[in-house]
Amino acid sequence: MQRVSRARVTVGGDVTGEIGAGLMILLGVGREDTLEVAAGLAEKAASLRIFEDENSKMNLSLLDVKGSALVVSQFTLYGDARGGRRPSFIAAAPPEQAKLLYQEFCGALRKLRVHVATGMFQAMMSVELVNEGPVTILLDSEKAF
Repeated sequence: MQRVSRARVTVGGDVTGEIGAGLMILLGVGREDTLEVAAGLAEKAASLRIFEDENSKMNLSLLDVKGSALVVSQFTLYGDARGGRRPSFIAAAPPEQAKLLYQEFCGALRKLRVHVATGMFQAMMSVELVNEGPVTILLDSEKAF
C-alpha cells in the first residue's frame, strides 16, 4: 500500500475508482488466505500509523485523517521469478477465491467507515497515483516480513 495525495484507476478509458488523500492498496490474494485474513489486513491497513501529525511524525492512521482507499486486485504480487525468466503465479488464489476475499477486504474497510473506491476485478487497468513521502508499506498475510 502507498500513501497518496490522489490516485485513480481506469478501464478502457473510463474511471472506475478515484480518491484524494489516502491509501492506494494493491491487493494480492494467496491460496491460503481466508475471510478472517482479509478482514484482519483491512483493519491493519486502516489503523497503521503512516500519516504525519502536526509535528511531521508518522503518528496518524487512515482512520485518523479520514482518508480514502483505492483498492485494486493484483494477482501479479504473487509472481515468483526465482526459478527462471517467466514468473510463476501458482501461489495466487484462483479467481473465484480471490474475488470473494477482495470483496471481503473492501467490505471490512467500509465497515470501518473508510471511503473505498475500486478497480475492476480481472480487467486490464491503468493505475495513476501520486505517492506522498514516498511511503510504501508491505503487509503480508503470512507475516514473512
